[in-house]
Amino acid sequence: MSQERQSSGVRRSVRVGVIGGGQLGRMMALAGIPLGLSFRFLEPKEDPPCASVGEVVRGAYDDPDALDRFSDGVDVITYEFENVPVDSAKRLSERVPVYPPPMALEVAQDRLVEKETFRELGIGTAPYRRVDTREELDRALVELGMPAVLKTRRLGYDGKGQAVIEDPDSAAAAWDRLGGRPLILESFVDFERELSCLAVRSRSGELRVYPLVENAHTDGILRESRAPAPGITAERAREAAELVERLLDHLDYVGVLAVEFFDTEEGLLANEMAPRVHNSGHWSQDGGGVSQFENHIRAILGLPLGDPRPIGWAGMVNLIGGIPPRGESLGAGGARLHLYGKEPRPGRKLGHLNTRAETLEGLERRLAELGEIAARYGEG
Repeated sequence: MSQERQSSGVRRSVRVGVIGGGQLGRMMALAGIPLGLSFRFLEPKEDPPCASVGEVVRGAYDDPDALDRFSDGVDVITYEFENVPVDSAKRLSERVPVYPPPMALEVAQDRLVEKETFRELGIGTAPYRRVDTREELDRALVELGMPAVLKTRRLGYDGKGQAVIEDPDSAAAAWDRLGGRPLILESFVDFERELSCLAVRSRSGELRVYPLVENAHTDGILRESRAPAPGITAERAREAAELVERLLDHLDYVGVLAVEFFDTEEGLLANEMAPRVHNSGHWSQDGGGVSQFENHIRAILGLPLGDPRPIGWAGMVNLIGGIPPRGESLGAGGARLHLYGKEPRPGRKLGHLNTRAETLEGLERRLAELGEIAARYGEG
């Protein structure tokens, strides 16, 4: 794609439209602005994190008038969260190229469809059952056994919209909280650790895969990431890359795709996919290679992709619920601070700290220091 367009004889930069005005959109713009790009966001909330880095069109994601105003004059459209209405993405794609394709949204928005897609492609998952009634839940618990995890098929993230079932009493409580909507029951997986694989595919078909990342969660919220995942074998890294490449090809995907895996003795089991830039890839901003945000922008514009490999070891610590003083954050652990411009509240992601080291031992020392700071000021 040409990096400049003519409009009434006036040269202008390429304009990228982003559905959603949160921190991921903000960080995409921060990566794209040095490339001479401008950004426009569709966002219904007032004063979103993206407001300082581009134009904001206020409106609902399913408002036809807002969609038309948002898409008028942009060269390509992407999104920063996966719950974009599919019909809106399809409407926009009739006017402007939309990447990743709406098909990826359809798969990612329904956990049952997502699991069925994984199985169709030969990607292992935990055993699961569709659950629409209490009778189906009871039958599924007999078939899968306990413990198991009951999840809403749509929406829910960072541990929301799910409940662990360990006995009949917790089954009743889970149904009382989640019943009355489409659900999926999954067997509880005995895993060694949680991993994620991020890959990026360009409009030209060029593909780059980031190193496998080890993630640590508490209460369903990502707290820390390490890249590359310590102790990962070349065989396991190839396995992850091959599985993600199957998804990319199946979906005719363009942009960054993240797949979360459980690392088990039998191999990798896919947990879920995110058709967007992802929290577990934030380390890439300061890890030494080209960040997930810049590579996503390059991909959707058909530009050559950059090398995603870190220099040495890289890590990230999320800031949840509270923000440490800047001086304390920046004075510790070789940290790079990224804040999102959001008001603190318990359980809310407000920013993150990145760090890098030449050795794994050095990275662990730095992450421990940053983790202690984040915990001291955080909530939830």
